[in-house]
Amino acid sequence: MCINKLEKQINYKFKNIALLEEAITHSSFQKNNLKIKKKNYEKLEFLGDRVLGLVISKKLLDKYPGEKEGIIDKKFANLVNKKTCANIANALNLRKFIYLGSSHRNLERSGDKILSDCLEAIVGAIYTDGGIKSSEKFILNFWNSFIDKSVITLIDSKTKLQEFSLKKYKILPKYTFFKKSGPQHNPSFKTEVQIPESKKIIGKGSSKKKAQQNAAEKLIKILKI
Repeated sequence: MCINKLEKQINYKFKNIALLEEAITHSSFQKNNLKIKKKNYEKLEFLGDRVLGLVISKKLLDKYPGEKEGIIDKKFANLVNKKTCANIANALNLRKFIYLGSSHRNLERSGDKILSDCLEAIVGAIYTDGGIKSSEKFILNFWNSFIDKSVITLIDSKTKLQEFSLKKYKILPKYTFFKKSGPQHNPSFKTEVQIPESKKIIGKGSSKKKAQQNAAEKLIKILKI
């Protein structure tokens, strides 16, 4: 295993390489290698989790200044969860570099958690070694594509409208599909949505679902929910 290769993978050169070694050492490794003194990644993972949260929070607030706090919170949860971290760890081929004890050699059973924790530990190691600017650069480099894909506003428009209608009127929004046009390979759908005390709002989309989302989003803007 070449630690320098991992430095290239993560695009960060450590001043104190021992921090990177610590960040990729699972607690099970020491139990099987009593003669080798190695710190495990638990403390760095604890730190990295907080640094990751801070950087992602700031990025989302900067990127979506007009978005409601509830939507930002959902985007945030999707970006820092175990699945996203494990996906990034896999893209970095991190499993090749982790020091594991014999009881954890097969990462299939608890792989996502270990990969996710290890990635957060690397964030903590970079922060300790190079400060917030270095850790922010690392995070945004590998999380940016996920941030760009975190467009859930349209999907959440139906939920937002539903919650509003149920809370105020105790009734679900009424969606009425009324038109399909265009060729088979590129259809266009139109759907109406209405709640008590509102006009019927027309939404358009390439599917019934997208048309409903579009209609809900328009009505939400009119109602200023």
